[in-house]
Amino acid sequence: MPATVVVGTQWGDEGKGKVTDLLAEEMQCVVRYQGGHNAGHTLVVNGESFKLQLMPSGVLYPHITPVIGNGVVVDPLVLLNEIDMLESRGIDCSRLRVSGNAHLILPYHQMLDAVFERHLGKNKLGTTKRGIGPAYADKASRVGLRMQDLFDESIFRAKLEVVLHQTNPLLAKVYNKLGYEIDDLVSTYIGEYAPRLEPYIGDAIDVVHNALEAGENVLMEGAQATFLDLDHGTYPFVTSSNPTAGGACTGAGIGPRHIDRVVGIAKAYTTRVGAGPFPAELFDEIGDHLVDVGREFGTNTGRRRRTGWIDAVMLRHAVRVNSLSEISLTKLDILDALDTVKICEAYEIDGERIEAMPYHQTDFHNAKAIYREMPGWNTDLSNCTDRSEFPAEAIAYVEAIEELVGVPVTIIGVGPGRKQVVHFNTTP
Repeated sequence: MPATVVVGTQWGDEGKGKVTDLLAEEMQCVVRYQGGHNAGHTLVVNGESFKLQLMPSGVLYPHITPVIGNGVVVDPLVLLNEIDMLESRGIDCSRLRVSGNAHLILPYHQMLDAVFERHLGKNKLGTTKRGIGPAYADKASRVGLRMQDLFDESIFRAKLEVVLHQTNPLLAKVYNKLGYEIDDLVSTYIGEYAPRLEPYIGDAIDVVHNALEAGENVLMEGAQATFLDLDHGTYPFVTSSNPTAGGACTGAGIGPRHIDRVVGIAKAYTTRVGAGPFPAELFDEIGDHLVDVGREFGTNTGRRRRTGWIDAVMLRHAVRVNSLSEISLTKLDILDALDTVKICEAYEIDGERIEAMPYHQTDFHNAKAIYREMPGWNTDLSNCTDRSEFPAEAIAYVEAIEELVGVPVTIIGVGPGRKQVVHFNTTP
């Protein structure tokens, strides 16, 4: 059976977890294909909130095999704590499979992340300081350690010797920080973490392809989003991996011919965490309203998100980069009380109207949003279960997004609950 990819179309925090959880009902396997515990999502099931960082969203369904693919970087302690949290709340995690080729986040990665960011000063990137970037840097430099190394102490030690030979002097001489002892890391990771993790580690590619060959439905779940992609995002204010749909292939070990549906998740407005350009950003009471009503604070970090109107220029680019077949629009209900709603349909750059993403970062930094202004609906959408229950103004707003972006909106979120969704178009 073909696979489905779920990808964020903005700067993250679009509600991918909820949509993945919704789609997972008809899946047998859900694969997280990139990122680390810098990405968090919150699922609300029967009034109960679950905050996940590494675990694929499908873990909440008893029929799902959740998989952490080779493209993910894993902090073992975070993963074990998440397993313990879920198990304590009655969620069976025994089906979890983690690729032995997934790279480890180690304590020195987190230390490097923190000191790098601090020394950037006013040019800081807004990293979560979780060690994600340094772990991917070690992977690219071919000195990284992988999950499978936890089960061979001699290999674990040998690889640590190589990397600490470089890292400890850097920490001491440049940043005045203490280095790390191999024996201490071996004791913690081999002695404590490895025995607990061993039941979950294996050949994730085999698991995914066995599911595909058996005719099962496989869902590929990305973290972060299109404009945080290392290659296609607003560099350097990006993550260190490829959240775009193409990353699903490399991060899970499947070829593109297995994918026939790519669902882009877009919030009904736009948010961003950390530094970087944001043409449609709001600095007024409406921006504050979106933060307050939308609870726009990071799941992991608690940081206040920057808010703005939905940006159709970005969404059109996300459609191209990901080959989106459809869009799932989340948090439409957050706009319920606004008298007027706006869509950024183009940019003004040096006095010229631009309808495509500018390739040059200077142009994007200087871009001013050109808005399509529409009447709000002043109606509580949270209890809507069908398109026919939407006021005409809400339908017009969604249809304007479809027109500007070029793909249909199939699912609309009208509240945090698992069932608070409206199927707007039944087929992409």
